[in-house]
Amino acid sequence: MKKLINNPENVVDEMLEGMLAAYPDRLRRLDGTDVLVRADGPVDGKVGLVSGGGSGHEPTHAGYIGDGMLDGAAAGQVFTSPTADQLSEMIQACDAGEGVLNIVKNYEGDVMNFETAAEMADMEGIEVEQVVVNDDVAVEDSLYTSGRRGVCGTILVHKAAGAKAAAGGDLSEVKAVAEKVIDNVGTMGTALTSCVTPDKGEPTFDLGEDEIELGIGIHGEPGTERVDVMSADEITEELTQNVLEDLALDEGQEVMTIVNGMGGTPLMELFVVNRKLQEIIGDHGLETWDSWVGDYMTSLDMMGCSITVCAVDEELKSLLSAPVDTPALKG
Repeated sequence: MKKLINNPENVVDEMLEGMLAAYPDRLRRLDGTDVLVRADGPVDGKVGLVSGGGSGHEPTHAGYIGDGMLDGAAAGQVFTSPTADQLSEMIQACDAGEGVLNIVKNYEGDVMNFETAAEMADMEGIEVEQVVVNDDVAVEDSLYTSGRRGVCGTILVHKAAGAKAAAGGDLSEVKAVAEKVIDNVGTMGTALTSCVTPDKGEPTFDLGEDEIELGIGIHGEPGTERVDVMSADEITEELTQNVLEDLALDEGQEVMTIVNGMGGTPLMELFVVNRKLQEIIGDHGLETWDSWVGDYMTSLDMMGCSITVCAVDEELKSLLSAPVDTPALKG
């Protein structure tokens, strides 16, 4: 497989250096780590928000560092959790005295290492709270998780909690907003092809030319079923129906939607999916308040997409539409 890399062992380090070169006024790297933080942080009087996880999901996570979202993000090796030591250094670097909220996707390594890091930071006198995002409605347990996986809905947790922190909310208020999003969001994805990790250089799983995987995980974990190739409308129907059944929303409910590319899918195809998604939302008596289409949480070069639906009220609409200025998301 052809990739724009040098030595696979250096790909995460070189990626972070490239991000710093692109955004020198926005980001800085903690010495000796794979952690990026706000260049102007920690921000006085504001709760710190941190996240992180394995690399390969860009722009997640460091792409969301900035005004209105994260204060720091730790990059593990590809599809591998950052270490507890690096996470603890990040928490300490992002604390301005108001405490820090860890936003963690539900993968066993991430949860364990963030919990250890929180304990380490607590010994340094830093107040730390943690939320775990588990928005993937496809499978309850997978190769990486006990319970549902955390996927693209995590971006909305970053956004709403980040807006609450930027508005001066205290740690308990910021955590409550994060949990509100978690309680109201669902996601399901599909893979048309496997992704190719830099170290392996070949597909991580075999998928026939006439097959797709429904309910795929962002590390390439198996989904709910492998089926024959379906049309865009059929795939959208399958994914959306599963998400809406899980959320069980009342008619008239306003929602925010995301059609998220997995890294190798053209925007043309994502917009085709969004066309059908919005039709289905209307058919269910729901009202779309906002709709995002693009690459928000990828799986290297995997072809495919995920669909996220989040029920919103006036509070969440205010937070999700609040000003934001990060490398990957502005508005």
